[in-house]
Amino acid sequence: MRPVIPWLALLAPLAAAELKVGYGMPFTTLRAALAAASAGDTITVKPGTYAEGNLVIDKPLTLSGIGRPVLDGAEQHEVLTITASNVVVCGFEIRRSGHGSLDDPAGIKVREASQVSIEHNRFDRCHFAVFLANAKDCRISNNEISSVLGNENDTGNGIHLWSCKNITVTDNTIRGHRDGIYLEFANESVIERNLVEDCLRYGLHYMFSHESVYRRNTFRHSGAGVAVMYSRKVEMSANRFERNWGGSAYGLLLKDMTDGAVRGNDFESNTTAIAMHGSNRMKVEGNRFANNGRAIQVQGSSSDNVYQKNNFSGNSFDVAADGDLDNNRFENNYWQKYEGYDLKRDGAGDVPHRPVSLYSVVVGRVPPAMLLMRSPIVHLLDQAEKAFPTLTPERVLDESPSMRPHPFYLTEFTLQQKP
Repeated sequence: MRPVIPWLALLAPLAAAELKVGYGMPFTTLRAALAAASAGDTITVKPGTYAEGNLVIDKPLTLSGIGRPVLDGAEQHEVLTITASNVVVCGFEIRRSGHGSLDDPAGIKVREASQVSIEHNRFDRCHFAVFLANAKDCRISNNEISSVLGNENDTGNGIHLWSCKNITVTDNTIRGHRDGIYLEFANESVIERNLVEDCLRYGLHYMFSHESVYRRNTFRHSGAGVAVMYSRKVEMSANRFERNWGGSAYGLLLKDMTDGAVRGNDFESNTTAIAMHGSNRMKVEGNRFANNGRAIQVQGSSSDNVYQKNNFSGNSFDVAADGDLDNNRFENNYWQKYEGYDLKRDGAGDVPHRPVSLYSVVVGRVPPAMLLMRSPIVHLLDQAEKAFPTLTPERVLDESPSMRPHPFYLTEFTLQQKP
């Protein structure tokens, strides 16, 4: 008599299998294991170097490296292409992808997939390390990414997001790429606790990417720390911008931005800490600006911005302004250069502070005047301008400057997952 099988058992999925790859294992090539795997399986790869051309993951599975096996593109191939959702890749060294400007080869490329996790890998000398296109709900975390700098045409980005939604990029170290992290049409994403340095262009670059947040990252020693362009509602909190120094270097460049916030960040030793062009309704509060060339450089095309409770110390120029900056407000900032008094003993200066110096206006119009930086005449010019303002923007002033620095902590502000 045939046994009776409960009908629910017929609907239960088969148990996931583990496929082992390596010397002496059931599979000696990763390509063969990928072909044999079923949805939900785990492929475990033993130590060794696997140079098998372009490998494609087209089914949901976990690809796990033991002892850091190497996937080598031999400078000819995209190493790993993922076209399925619900994929995990962890524990590999992925190196030497091909190069090309038409197909943008990568160490790992994810195309039109969701719920993909790329974690605890090492990327070395890949054109693009991780490239996500038309992806959503993915996570890129705890990876080490490095390359060798060439020119902009020869070097891709460390992590590249195009037409994506809800991507989390966290706890990665990125060095030596064109842009460390690049987002274009990538909305509702979180960039958190990454170290990005020594990049050719930008550590982090936003283009048309809205309602996102980046926080607790460090951006240093790149062409510019971060550029946020043509985007709205981007929250920028508790980041460090350090030593982004050069003729056109910025800690943070804001271009055509609206309704964003720059809160609780540390800007130190940048040529220009924040450069703002055509950006409106921005809140810049609770930041520390120390030892920068220009702390804030604002064009007249930026309006309705508020700068409050920031600390300015040791900067060559605290504020450089192009125009009158109508509807921009400076409130209760600490200015090391403030020479006023507080007879009311309320912690705020009794006379307003004008942060734009005459010398900064002169340098803006005649750059070679920078040679006079340490000259006594500079101090005399600024003192005369304070007594009889004629050239500095009349409406750029802090009515209630703080007499002492505000307490500064990178995590002082309550940071939300989404702004």
